[in-house]
Amino acid sequence: MLLSKLLRTQSMLKKVPAAGPIPSDHQLLKETLRIAWPSMLESFLVALVGMIDTIMVSELGTAAIAAVGLTTQPKFIGLAVFLSLNVAVSALVARRRGEDSPDKARRVLVQSILITLGLTAVVSVLAVSFADPILRLAGTAEDTHDDAVAYFRIIMGGMVFNTLSMVINAAQRGAGNTKIAMKTNIVSNGVNICFNYLLIGGNLGFPRLGVRGAAIATVIGTVAACAMSIRSVLRHDSFLNLRGRVKVSFDRETMRAIVNIGSSTLAEQLFLRIGFLTYSIIVAHLGTTAFAAHQVGMNIMSISFSFGDGLSVASVALVGRSLGEHRRDLARIYGGICQKVGIFFALVLSVIYLCFSQQIFLLFSDEKQILDYGTMIMRLLTVVVFLQISQVVFTGCLRGAGDARYTAFVSLVSVAFVRPFSGWLFCYPLNLGLFGAWLGLALDQLVRFLMTYFRFRKGKWVDLKI
Repeated sequence: MLLSKLLRTQSMLKKVPAAGPIPSDHQLLKETLRIAWPSMLESFLVALVGMIDTIMVSELGTAAIAAVGLTTQPKFIGLAVFLSLNVAVSALVARRRGEDSPDKARRVLVQSILITLGLTAVVSVLAVSFADPILRLAGTAEDTHDDAVAYFRIIMGGMVFNTLSMVINAAQRGAGNTKIAMKTNIVSNGVNICFNYLLIGGNLGFPRLGVRGAAIATVIGTVAACAMSIRSVLRHDSFLNLRGRVKVSFDRETMRAIVNIGSSTLAEQLFLRIGFLTYSIIVAHLGTTAFAAHQVGMNIMSISFSFGDGLSVASVALVGRSLGEHRRDLARIYGGICQKVGIFFALVLSVIYLCFSQQIFLLFSDEKQILDYGTMIMRLLTVVVFLQISQVVFTGCLRGAGDARYTAFVSLVSVAFVRPFSGWLFCYPLNLGLFGAWLGLALDQLVRFLMTYFRFRKGKWVDLKI
């Protein structure tokens, strides 16, 4: 009875009529969590390892934290095309799973792998060759530039293992095999941490490589993940089994579907990354200490994002599968359940951020100025976390339905314009410094939440064909 009151699945249908028997609330929640928990854990571990990376690099000083942080947005701009491709792969494989078409799902994966390998070669060469001007544009200073360039070149030079693993894991998530992606990331993160210990500080006879050691450790971790991802599609019992004779070619139907979703998602990713980079440059001009505190805050914020991201992955799989089965009713219900689970995690995280703000920042630095910044950031995060998780889940539902053009429009409005402009306005003309930058971030999250919430509530996304 309590579960029914909390979920209120019938109210989630709105104007969408039931197209068949609706499972019990317990069954619906169980299926949602079955898909979601591996993705949430995977995303959480990735964010946690990012935090651990920063903590381990922090022994090299504030400038080292800032140097690694300054590579984040250029790196994600380089990965934008792959992240957009992976969204398309997940949505298409989920839809083919609902249609019970394993051959079409395999064609999506094979052609996506071919595209990934070709694009990786181009992006990797360009990133390594132009690392110096790219990082200067990103806002590096004299005390951060050399380390940032070295870190960026190593990461982007070895990105093929990462991009290949990403596209395979995206397909597995779409098929509902979220545990596979979780396991690969657990191993990858474990390897990364071990080699961080060995290479950053030069322990157990290994050379002390500092920031370069952190980059090498990350690449070694992706090698392990890539090997496991490849192995997952060579199993006979896999829905995406590539063992045996596989047709390595492109076909018009599959490419049209990939381009249809991927092009819109690429536009979304580019808007996201350009907005984030512009915002990062604005913050970088506040100085190394302020940017280091900001980078710590972004690492902590990535923890809350990880829960929303995991639920977003689940919503892509569940919504895509339900629409493939012609169950628009279940697509709405699963989207609503993912949203309610997200609110629960947001509440828990908000309490943790409020009660343990200084203790969390002390893991990274004991500088008084950074700790003062940290108190301000954590107070804002107690509110932002609700907006962040909710909008990420709504975005996942829309992507799972193939409504990628609208999510691209949201990114254009909110991330490419609202965040950098409001961040600059609060930061400099209104002279609010780092507090102003984080107010701009909060405003961005609010705009994205409102735009995705009203789109989800309207319900037209359940009628899209992909």
